[in-house]
Amino acid sequence: MSEGMSPAGDLFSKFDDIIALRQNLLASGVEDPYNLVMEKVLSPTRAICNGRDTILLGTYNYMGMTFDPDVIQAGKDALDNYGSGTTGSRVLNGTYQGHKECEQALREFYGMDHAMVFSTGYQANLGIISTIAGKGDYIVLDIDSHASIWDGCAMGNAEVVPFKHNDIEAMEKRLRRIPDGAGKLVVLEGVYSMLGDVAPLKDMVRIAKQHGAMVLVDEAHSMGFIGEHGRGVAEAQGVIDDVDFIIGTFSKSVGTVGGFCVSNHPKFEIMRLVCRPYVFTASLPPSVVATAATSIRKLMHGSNKRAHLWENSRSLHAGLRQLGFELGTDEPQSAIIAVIMPDLERGAMMWEALLREGLYVNLARPPATPANMTLLRCSLCAEHSEDDVHTILGMFERAGRAVGIIG
Repeated sequence: MSEGMSPAGDLFSKFDDIIALRQNLLASGVEDPYNLVMEKVLSPTRAICNGRDTILLGTYNYMGMTFDPDVIQAGKDALDNYGSGTTGSRVLNGTYQGHKECEQALREFYGMDHAMVFSTGYQANLGIISTIAGKGDYIVLDIDSHASIWDGCAMGNAEVVPFKHNDIEAMEKRLRRIPDGAGKLVVLEGVYSMLGDVAPLKDMVRIAKQHGAMVLVDEAHSMGFIGEHGRGVAEAQGVIDDVDFIIGTFSKSVGTVGGFCVSNHPKFEIMRLVCRPYVFTASLPPSVVATAATSIRKLMHGSNKRAHLWENSRSLHAGLRQLGFELGTDEPQSAIIAVIMPDLERGAMMWEALLREGLYVNLARPPATPANMTLLRCSLCAEHSEDDVHTILGMFERAGRAVGIIG
């Protein structure tokens, strides 16, 4: 057997191609882009990474809440008063006062009747989608949907009908083909995390309702930032009252970990007894839900932070285009700015050159990316200063010229 080949019957043989890709990438001498170590986190925008003082531009910490003193104090108080963990499911011993307060904060933030907190954002999508859409039902979803959405579809065993990314006509054609009387769920995202582009929710939600479908929108990358009150793209486009379920996460703008679903559906509370990823998972530690609740309440009054984050997004997007980089969107649509690389090898070289400059971004590659693209994905923070953005542009210029991405 050749060196590196899997023996017959090895269940790992299915990963041989990706193992070879990784080995070839590292053999070229670049640092491992998927094994970055933050030895010390200094602020929402800076850390010591692999021994270097580094500006963070790839953390999804959009509103910079991870070092907010009120948020940190809430977590410390909860540790003192409730201990380090719950050791149980929400339906048994795992519901503490903090979980109820966190769900109340979500209801107030969104102005909705029901809120359900999960242990991660992934589990929120997995649980809600797989529970409400099962065998015999149909899920119509954007082909660029997050892995947690696809996994929720598979777990529920519904008929899955994907359509071309952000294509309104393609979505409507799929809805027309679904048999009369079948249960229908349309799943969309507010901001798509790879390119940072926004869904045309206003038209999509209207068409979904015309065809009798329920609508779920994942606002993971827009909560806290987009919309007058930070409720996401559905709010910004005026359709939040027409959406049946909003999924979100605490690991982006809220600055901790966890997931949630909010809804106005009158029967929603039954989900606490029938949703397996909720029923059979230990609940979040008291310190986590305390930090989340405090952060959510502060985000209700985050209009100044939102305005500054938009300024950062516009400045970085315009500056990168002026330097000659190809970007994922023609105009800034969110706090995510994707810089398109020619291929994975040069993308990894550019990622490493930026890291040596003192800048961390995400290296995203197929199959996670659309159209087999390699991307350097930048996610801005409201705590980045105007000077930070200028510094970042200088780093991109020097790295881009060194690697040959720009002239």
